[in-house]
Amino acid sequence: MNKEKIIQLEAEGKLKKRFVDVHRIKSLIESSRMAAGVVGKLEITKETATTIFREYYESIRQLGDAKWWSLGYEVCGSHEVSMEILIDMKILESRKTQSLDRFRRIRNNANYRGYLVEPEESKEIKEFWLSCGESIIKEIKKSCD
Repeated sequence: MNKEKIIQLEAEGKLKKRFVDVHRIKSLIESSRMAAGVVGKLEITKETATTIFREYYESIRQLGDAKWWSLGYEVCGSHEVSMEILIDMKILESRKTQSLDRFRRIRNNANYRGYLVEPEESKEIKEFWLSCGESIIKEIKKSCD
């Protein structure tokens, strides 16, 4: 993400300058892995799809927050900013990160408009986690070592 965009996000109150907090970064990564691990054991059905989608989304969002912390910033209440930083990451399957904003919209529709997530959407976010989660974590950890 370019410096001008970061300055704009700070001015809008969506980011706050902080010190790089390695403990927090590691905690966010661990929490993210644990939640994804738990929902990964569940069968995706019409009844479980919304819950599974939300937990995978939250796991991915936490990685976005961890990435911001690794750059010395705290996200202030904007999932969009958390996801946006991941879209810019250089990972093996970076083309898949283009789905992140759509995942955010699906999650918002489920949380704020009462829409049910379809099993296919939950399968899609699970596949994203399985194919990109560890690559994202590896990139974040590079800035902590």
